[in-house]
Amino acid sequence: MAQATKLEVSRLYRYENGGAIKAYCDVQFDDDYIIKGFKVVEGKEGMFIGMPSEVGKNGKWFPTFMALS
Repeated sequence: MAQATKLEVSRLYRYENGGAIKAYCDVQFDDDYIIKGFKVVEGKEGMFIGMPSEVGKNGKWFPTFMALS
């Protein structure tokens, strides 16, 4: 039987500057892993979570975390 995964926001930094990014947060999975750099963004169709990313040498942004399935 599969065990439920415990998710917890371990850090939340809110922005009040009026831009599209409303917050950054880090998420902890069980007591084993922390993924840093999720973005809470207000888009044209509502709020969504942006995955962690970093800028490459060519100036383009690339995800640092992605689902494989």
